[in-house]
Amino acid sequence: MAISNTHIAIIGGGCAGLSAAVALVDRGFHVTIFDSSSQLGGRARTVLVENNSLMHLLDNGQHILLGAYRETLTLLRKVGVDENQAFLRQPLKIKMQSSAAETIFSLKSAHYLPAPLDMLVGLITCKGLDFSERIAAIKLMVYLKKTHYKIANDKTLESFLIEQKQSHQLIKMLWEPLCLAALNTPVARASTCIFLNVIKDSFSGSTFTSRKKSSDFLLPSLDLSKIIAYPLSQYILSKGGEIKLNRRIRSLAIHDDGFCLESRDGQSLFSHVIIAVPPARLDKLIGSIPKLKNVLLKTQSYGYQPIYTIFLQYPPQTTLPDVMSGLSNTLGQWVFDRGRLCNQNGLFAVIVSASGPHQLLSHDELALTIAKELNQAFPNIPKPLWHKVIAEKRATFSCTPDLARPTNKTLQPKLYIAGDYTYADYPATIEGAVRSGIACANLISNHLD
Repeated sequence: MAISNTHIAIIGGGCAGLSAAVALVDRGFHVTIFDSSSQLGGRARTVLVENNSLMHLLDNGQHILLGAYRETLTLLRKVGVDENQAFLRQPLKIKMQSSAAETIFSLKSAHYLPAPLDMLVGLITCKGLDFSERIAAIKLMVYLKKTHYKIANDKTLESFLIEQKQSHQLIKMLWEPLCLAALNTPVARASTCIFLNVIKDSFSGSTFTSRKKSSDFLLPSLDLSKIIAYPLSQYILSKGGEIKLNRRIRSLAIHDDGFCLESRDGQSLFSHVIIAVPPARLDKLIGSIPKLKNVLLKTQSYGYQPIYTIFLQYPPQTTLPDVMSGLSNTLGQWVFDRGRLCNQNGLFAVIVSASGPHQLLSHDELALTIAKELNQAFPNIPKPLWHKVIAEKRATFSCTPDLARPTNKTLQPKLYIAGDYTYADYPATIEGAVRSGIACANLISNHLD
């Protein structure tokens, strides 16, 4: 089939769908994106919220990217995003603050050394672990490098760490925060294999320059929509792609050698389709296609994990000692000073990842609890002026051991699936979504070639 006869529908305008569209329009394909929302970006977008008749722009979650996210960073560079303006790049640094206003654990990589020496020196010099715990952590890092970050049989991360003689304190202060940040799944349920893939890319990955490493944290210093959805969509439109917002696809049917999509505008015919919606929405699109029953069987067994972001607005002059701090023995897990990060002075964002007792609280109760925790950890801050809780109740799939995940290519010719849940080596991350979208574009391009 010639390119001129190829019209590709992408259902879903999140990171997976947008990255697929960019790759396809670059190769001259006619692409149309359908999204049921009024905004692109999926879970990585900026939302408008009201408080006391005033409107505020808030991200729908406080995302952290890693220096190891090579495909995401390459994609953003392609569409003109200046990394230095879009992100605050920080060397790996974990600082855990207790409710007693003291730092109980801190680790900072030796950024001047190549990987993995930077992490090993960081473990030697960290605070909050005794000598035997530091040695145990170093032994584990050496063992992982020797075994190429692979294990024979997947198991929960907690059981693996206990086998590797990691103490309760070591798991609580180091491995559990990393696991929650990377997999959004508690260590007692998280997949060791997937966690080790992230650790491998981050801690033994490339040193791009003396200032850029795979283990670096990249904290968005602009609204997420300005970093992802807007530049990607403008690039797609500039290359002749089409974007249709508020267009929920009601049905997808096989039609001759292609597909028929029905939306409120009526029916449209396409030669290829990429489905880039969350797994929980797949059944409404592919339930009537016999060759995709295996995909439904896999995804319908998924569990999901929430992410709560609690925004607390303090007087504009209020700041925290660090842009990003960890919290211990609290409901809140990470707190970000968005005044220092993106000029939203006095605004703090607190993350609560995965399931837990916080889900039993109302939003007001949760915000009050978090405000009290912050006041105990940082006694100098005043009372907040207002709060907003954004709860993504199905933010990610539960990244459990041996989770069966569908591939991008399906048994139905010319129909592909994109999304972080299809990139089997990674948990639910922006990088996994981007890689899956690019993989779908490559499959279509290679097939036509």
